[in-house]
Amino acid sequence: MDKVKSYIEKNKDRFLNELFELLRIPSISAQSDHKPDMTRCAEWLAASLMKAGADHAEVLPTEGNPVVFAERIVDPKAKTVLVYGHYDVMPVDPVDEWRTSPFEPVVKDGRIWCRGADDDKGQLFMHAKAFEAMCATDSLPCNVKFLLEGEEEIGSPSLYKFCADNKKMLKADIILVSDTSMISMQIPSITCGLRGLTYMEVEVTGPNKDLHSGLFGGAVANPANVLARMVASLIDENGHVTIPGFYDDVRELTAAERKAFNKAPFNLTEYKKALEIGDVEGEAGFTTIERTGIRPSLDVNGIWGGYIEEGTKTVIPSKAFGQNLDASGSRTGFQKDRQGSSRNNFKAIAPKSVKVKVKFLHGGMPYVAPTDMPAYKAAEKAIADTFGKKPLPFYSGGSIPIISGFENILGIKSLLIGFGLAEDAIHSPNESYGLDQFYKGVETIPLFYKYFAEK
Repeated sequence: MDKVKSYIEKNKDRFLNELFELLRIPSISAQSDHKPDMTRCAEWLAASLMKAGADHAEVLPTEGNPVVFAERIVDPKAKTVLVYGHYDVMPVDPVDEWRTSPFEPVVKDGRIWCRGADDDKGQLFMHAKAFEAMCATDSLPCNVKFLLEGEEEIGSPSLYKFCADNKKMLKADIILVSDTSMISMQIPSITCGLRGLTYMEVEVTGPNKDLHSGLFGGAVANPANVLARMVASLIDENGHVTIPGFYDDVRELTAAERKAFNKAPFNLTEYKKALEIGDVEGEAGFTTIERTGIRPSLDVNGIWGGYIEEGTKTVIPSKAFGQNLDASGSRTGFQKDRQGSSRNNFKAIAPKSVKVKVKFLHGGMPYVAPTDMPAYKAAEKAIADTFGKKPLPFYSGGSIPIISGFENILGIKSLLIGFGLAEDAIHSPNESYGLDQFYKGVETIPLFYKYFAEK
């Protein structure tokens, strides 16, 4: 592996410049006016993987944004790793909170500042460059395939069918993913669980048109007021979600499991200071890291209605809207059960003065990666080599919806070795990714291939 390490060192500046080219493409999947950018980004990645050493790379159509598929087969009898990543990024709003241009990468204080720097272009590109280093030094010990999509940030709606239609092409022994985080660079970790999610939009309708609030206020239900009351009722004073059936499939950890989980370093004072909050909230009886890793949560991601522009307009709005995410640590039945129970609950608690519609937008089942599978052991050994200490297993409150889909459709487990950190501010203004995180990932991934091939 000395040749690989030397190749990475000699080419690290070029790697960074190429990453900047990728980051400059505003591939925002949630906004239709960026549709051409999605295709441009996919084509750029396919060309990059061909230069890196793939036998072939292609941009394949889906019902939505295209998928990039590439592969290098060193031996049909050897193990095969399928690398998954996504090239789409979150919207940049609010733009005025960015300290740099969202799609013009800048290196400052040892970090790359740009939308997608971490999630997931920076982490995806680590795999491309690690692959290149192994191909260039004739060190690749197993077959490698790449599956890069452009819809993860909107729930991967097209990828499920794509996987079902291309099972043979995607056949592999393990799916390797870097779209998660570590506890810290001093305390490396491997994500072995994702909570899953259900994302819905609630529409509350009162009168058939906006009304003058002076003439009708106090007599006609205001949908914004009603929605606020409904949302407030979803969580009680103990931080417990009140939706009937919400906890039915949640896996309760044993006392021993909870004790082991809470061994992960966590400083509540520093946590509050970093977020500039006076205190934390959540489900009573659980620690903060339990609330974010193994317990269900319900959060409103957006709420709007009525007049929100400059100045004043005295109206009772006809409609009010809210988008909510409920995430769970359950193992089974999550998406269907949460979708149904949440929809029914909203309709049940609505007063007769309004009408309620609940629309399911996207979601995904939770996922658990066994810590005794060969791929996990290989990753554990690789990270121990580059970080100097054995990584901890850790559960993430985040979700990558397609991961459970891979297992259900392709019958393949996924290994989540992310190099992100909490300070990377993914999905927020001023997203960044540490140069040491990027290069440490490029250095670690070849070691994973080495140890996995030996298992």
